[in-house]
Amino acid sequence: MQFGIFSIGDVTPDPITGRVPSEHQRIKSTVAIAQKAEQVGLDVFAIGQHHNPPFVAPANPPIFMAHIAAQTERLLLSTATTLITTTDPVRIAEDYAYVQHLSDGRIDLTLGRGNTGPVYPWFGKDIRAGIPLAVENYALLHRLWREEEVEWQGRFRTPLDHFTATPRPLDAVPPFVWHGSIRSPEIAEQAAYYGDGFFHNNIFWNKEHTGRMVDLYRERFAHYGHGSPEQATVGLGGQVFMRPNSQDAVREFRPYFDRAPVYGGGPSLEEFTEMTPLTVGTPEQVIEKTLSFREYAGDYQRQLFLIDHAGLPLDTVLEQIEILGEEVVPVLRKEVAARAPEGTPEAPTHELLRARRDAGRDPVPGGTQAAADDVTTRR
Repeated sequence: MQFGIFSIGDVTPDPITGRVPSEHQRIKSTVAIAQKAEQVGLDVFAIGQHHNPPFVAPANPPIFMAHIAAQTERLLLSTATTLITTTDPVRIAEDYAYVQHLSDGRIDLTLGRGNTGPVYPWFGKDIRAGIPLAVENYALLHRLWREEEVEWQGRFRTPLDHFTATPRPLDAVPPFVWHGSIRSPEIAEQAAYYGDGFFHNNIFWNKEHTGRMVDLYRERFAHYGHGSPEQATVGLGGQVFMRPNSQDAVREFRPYFDRAPVYGGGPSLEEFTEMTPLTVGTPEQVIEKTLSFREYAGDYQRQLFLIDHAGLPLDTVLEQIEILGEEVVPVLRKEVAARAPEGTPEAPTHELLRARRDAGRDPVPGGTQAAADDVTTRR
């Protein structure tokens, strides 16, 4: 399993000091956080995509990814998420292939619709068409990375006539794609159709909902002929805050939780930690709760933690990453390896995808397509 962290780049006042970092400070802090992730031995750092305050996550994540790739040696860079609805698929195809070359293959991406409604009209889109946009734009992106010349006509963009996206993917292996969703079964279906990964960012949801979404994806992955449900590629989110004593962790984190833009005014910290993957306590409690995720999600391939949200100061965030890398992840790696049944898929990397292609084990895009699908009636 791959372990890492993700950031949405929020600029949030520190509820203790009242200080608000400048955009420059927050951007530079995110760079330091990614560098720290590699230093402590984590596998993945993922950055969000935003076009609006109070976020400074890049509007074009490959810029950030290329910068971090130049300063690291093995860290895999991803997104959380890439906005497939409001970013032109041609732009995605070319920008991510370019950074794939610059990083020697150390990138993948998570596609999502985004949850900020005003962004849609800024790019000439209608939020009510969010699902159709995600489906059509990815259908084009999928082809742009796999076909030298693409002829395309769809509903949401101008036609393409013998168009070639450049540069071509490194080693003719497209970046691995996760389809990220919190609540949309259509996105789980889309991930299954193409045999891609499904990332359920379950930081706000109970285990029952997460389990249903992952089960749907696994069932449909098998339906489309990509393998057994257990061979599907699944990723999960989570958020942690740790101290040697659980009471100290709760006391220190509570003001950040209570005033966070996405948490404040809702369920209490105690209710949230009971219902969702949020874990505020000791490293041992984080290990125990994270291992419990497989009880409802099965054996999965990527676990990302949100560490820097809600105005936490940089020094505290770096300290949390150090605890994660030195005390939590080594134990999780050992326990996951011991509990995973034989045949559990490896986490996707460029090297793994290239080896599968060379061995002739690439899944057929869109499944076997031997018969019309019993749900969509499409081949």
